[in-house]
Amino acid sequence: MRLKPSVVLRLYSLCGILIQVAATKSKAKGSQGQFPLTQNVTVIEGETATLTCRVDQNDNTSLQWSNPAQQTLYFDDKKALRDNRIELLRASWHELTIRVTDVSLSDEGQYTCSLFTMPVKTSKAFLTVLGVPETPQISGFSSPVMEGERMELTCKTSGSKPAADIRWFKNDKEVKDVQYLKEEDANRKTFTVSSTMNFKADRSDDGVVIRCRVDHESLNTTPQIAMQVLEVHYIPSVNIIPSTSWPEEGQSITLICESKGKPLPDPVLWTKDGGELPDPERMFVNGRELNINFLNKTDNGTYRCEAENSIGQNSAEYVLIIHDVSNILLPTTVIPSLTTATVTTTVALTSTVPSATAINTRDPNALAGQTTTGPDHAVIGGIVAVVVFVTLCSIILLGRYLARHKGTYLTNEAKGAEDAPDADTAIINAEGSQVNAEEKKEYFI
Repeated sequence: MRLKPSVVLRLYSLCGILIQVAATKSKAKGSQGQFPLTQNVTVIEGETATLTCRVDQNDNTSLQWSNPAQQTLYFDDKKALRDNRIELLRASWHELTIRVTDVSLSDEGQYTCSLFTMPVKTSKAFLTVLGVPETPQISGFSSPVMEGERMELTCKTSGSKPAADIRWFKNDKEVKDVQYLKEEDANRKTFTVSSTMNFKADRSDDGVVIRCRVDHESLNTTPQIAMQVLEVHYIPSVNIIPSTSWPEEGQSITLICESKGKPLPDPVLWTKDGGELPDPERMFVNGRELNINFLNKTDNGTYRCEAENSIGQNSAEYVLIIHDVSNILLPTTVIPSLTTATVTTTVALTSTVPSATAINTRDPNALAGQTTTGPDHAVIGGIVAVVVFVTLCSIILLGRYLARHKGTYLTNEAKGAEDAPDADTAIINAEGSQVNAEEKKEYFI
């Protein structure tokens, strides 16, 4: 009858024990106080486990390693179990060390080191095998997601031993409000764990990186991570920004329409008071900007910017009020006094021209279409100054003309005419005296 290999190994072990007991009977007394020393071992599935049994003092007593099924692995330096994964590292009277490569979950259990004294002394070492969790997967994600839609994402991993831990992150911020579930696998050694995160999609979530992180002692300091980037679609948001906060007549203004949405909104539509832009020559659209040149009061009104994408439409309004041009202070004209005089009479002609100053104070509360009297005062003052200036110039020119045309007058009667005895003599004396007489003249200066 042919025996099974396992039975032969058991018989071989028993024979070895009997032989060893017989050989060491005389030395048993000196080994009574000795016990083998072992340590528990933890190893990750697929890696290598090393089991060591030591005896400080040993009088040539054999050492043996047995597996959780009580099968002898090594008896001193003799291999008893045919398993290519099990190797002998060191064998002496003081130490027996073996190595198990490519450890599996089935290798986990209690291993026994035996010292064959009388009686036999043993020490236990528990081999723990860690099950490595599989790479996590995120499910429940659909792309793109509409704003306001409820999302339920689930992260799942299997094969962990003990059960792994799952954590959720939005960008770098951890999400705490999640659900956790642990289930035992069919082999009744490992676990499948899952975690679910619920949230309402918002436009701020667009581009956010969702991370599911699996932490487990078998992963050391490098956790396993599954990642998903969110894409959220939403209707445009619209805002109008003016290039100036105080538009005045004659100036230009640019209204910028800021529109953000996903998908990107189509080119914006500009309207005024619910209709088309009334003056295309002065009002033109460049992309999302509305430019208005040479502003006037007719440009007052409500301007609307509309933006639309495949999700929906939105708009914004801006009320434009054109203000009067800010007036500047006109300089005062000072005209010097002019004097006209003759030899006999002096006449002083002095003209004082009041300063024409137009001041217009800007009224921020002025309503559209209202006008102020500031510009009219400035015009009237300017006209008065011009009229006064022209009048004075005319007087000066007239004086210069009269000065150039001087008159000659006799101021005394001819001497000798008074003493003439008759008229003929008086005339003769008068004519003679007129020839040599000094003439007194008056001049207009």
